[in-house]
Amino acid sequence: MGYEFLYQDIQYIKGVGEARAKLFHTLGVHTVFDMLTFFPRDYEDRTAVKDIADCRIDDLVCVKAFAETVPHEMRIRKGFSLYKWVVSDGTGRMEITLFNQKFLASTIRMGQEYVFYGKVGIGSSGRLQMASPEIEPAKLQGRLTCAIVPKYNLTAGLSYKVCVSVIRNCLHYAKGRIPEIFPPALRQNHQLCEINFALENIHFPASEHDLAVARRRLVFEEFYLMSLGLQNLKNGREELSGEAFTDIGSVDSFIASLPFSLTGAQRRVVNEINHDLSRSKVMNRLVQGDVGSGKTVVAACAVFAARQNGYQSVLMAPTEILARQHYESFAGFFHTLPIRVVLLVGSMTKKQKSVVLEQIQNGEADLVIGTHAVIEDTVVFHRLGLVITDEQHRFGVRQRAVLTQKGTAPHMLVMTATPIPRTLALTLYGDLDISVIDELPPGRQQIKTYAVGERMRPRIYRFLRNELDAGRQAYVVCPLVDASDKLEVAAATEFMENLSKTELVGYPVALLHGKIKNKDEIMEGFLTGKTKVLISTTVIEVGVNVPNATIMIIENAERFGLSQLHQLRGRVGRGSHQSYCVLFCQGHSEVARERMKIMCQTNDGFLISQKDMELRGPGEFFGTRQHGLPELKIANLFTDGLILQDAQQAASDTIQNDKFLKNEEHIYLKDRLRRFFSYFSTDLSFN
Repeated sequence: MGYEFLYQDIQYIKGVGEARAKLFHTLGVHTVFDMLTFFPRDYEDRTAVKDIADCRIDDLVCVKAFAETVPHEMRIRKGFSLYKWVVSDGTGRMEITLFNQKFLASTIRMGQEYVFYGKVGIGSSGRLQMASPEIEPAKLQGRLTCAIVPKYNLTAGLSYKVCVSVIRNCLHYAKGRIPEIFPPALRQNHQLCEINFALENIHFPASEHDLAVARRRLVFEEFYLMSLGLQNLKNGREELSGEAFTDIGSVDSFIASLPFSLTGAQRRVVNEINHDLSRSKVMNRLVQGDVGSGKTVVAACAVFAARQNGYQSVLMAPTEILARQHYESFAGFFHTLPIRVVLLVGSMTKKQKSVVLEQIQNGEADLVIGTHAVIEDTVVFHRLGLVITDEQHRFGVRQRAVLTQKGTAPHMLVMTATPIPRTLALTLYGDLDISVIDELPPGRQQIKTYAVGERMRPRIYRFLRNELDAGRQAYVVCPLVDASDKLEVAAATEFMENLSKTELVGYPVALLHGKIKNKDEIMEGFLTGKTKVLISTTVIEVGVNVPNATIMIIENAERFGLSQLHQLRGRVGRGSHQSYCVLFCQGHSEVARERMKIMCQTNDGFLISQKDMELRGPGEFFGTRQHGLPELKIANLFTDGLILQDAQQAASDTIQNDKFLKNEEHIYLKDRLRRFFSYFSTDLSFN
């Protein structure tokens, strides 16, 4: 098709070879195109050239000067040599030093002009000095000096110079031949530069302006491809015929039977789901709600609708603890109704599983709740009509797909308690319709949150004991399982040993973390009140509901993201008693203080998510990205919001005008999109 050269193995590019190719592979670079899109992590502006006379201590500058002397070697000790020489630019002199760089020192010729880039210091002679600078002959300046120089995340064995050289060779190899995915009209409407210019200037920009122009084009392209692919997936799924649930009205009778009233937000989302279920198109809906907003009962309404229409439902949870809790919740919702709820998890015996599997296959089981066990080949449904996944970001796209294949085009409901601003949710979950439960049930008390230092520890423990004596329970969360020499952070095992012997003598204390085998037994002890204090890692982050727990103590809170802290905090405040969250913070940076301040000021998960991204960047956010979706190499979901909106609109226009990308101008776009969504490209509707 004329562009296969872009996907040539990097091994065969000048300067690479088999050994270096393996090193590039560790960075995700396998082809020429991978190398061209191996974008710099940062840039260093080396365009300013200073006279030696104007240099000041600690200046990071370029100096253009002649070599007055040649480097002379000084052997410091065995295997360690120092090379020194003097340069001059007519305004002053400077001493240059190199450490163990014999070859580079040997290339310096007296009387020749060079450019030196580095930090200015004072040498042993009292003269200005530059130690281990970047050096280029003046006639070759512009690669390492006198330029905006890219910085890359590299691996051991790959030097910066090798990486830059290979990128230059790839650019030369592909020069002027990289095809455009954008028609001229789209580029003009959205003020996008040409692709060859963009790739040249993202690596080796001629100016700040050219860098900005190049970056905008490449960010737009990533967002456009992401949006186009997700819209295409969504359109393809909307084309799928599904079974319309004709008996929807009876859901109102189920809601009326509940011992509590739904919030306005819950009712709105139930209506949105009911509308989807009543259509002959497959539902693909995300229900997003803050901790404690009541997503479970909304899902129960959908399960009830499925049962009334003769269909089975399945709910997949990321952990056994959460699966068992869902089992208890749904069994409670349906205890007066002829709806059979069964549990299927990995820890069950072969005999127990066999019984449940038979109930699923013969249709006795109306709702199956489980972990990854529900996607095993042995699980055969009688008539599956509704698939629910909880905490979607813990699952991959493929896992979700496998589950849906166990029925004939079943409806899909995805739940998450990770608050995401709507614009970003539309990007991450663009293949789904989105419902938001933005209201907490009445009577839910605000969790009082305090950020404290070590001096407050005795007082906090006194308060903890008072709460325990009043019949309450508490969590203590630590970042690590075992003590680490490298990280001065609290370890759960160490805390367990110390607290049980000191501050919590006489109180039933238990330890829970991912390496413990009897997790369910330990959690059961806490649920029943047998254990008063649960010392845990973040394994309790998702879903554990103990109404009697009123205190959450988080050690080394600065080590957690704000969204994660919010999730952890949400494990308390589930009962009628006032609840508290105590954040022990060892960090003293301005960012650490600001993050703790936010946690103390608000319980709004959406606001916290927004602030988390402002302070930490999108990295934390990518943890919620559906596994299998393309990785954004250059675009930033938070800081590039305006470009994101522009690209989403452009993608919508493309879909509207050429839904299946059949126009000749979209030939290369179609190929790029398949490669971009390689993980599930077969699901794209234009195939």
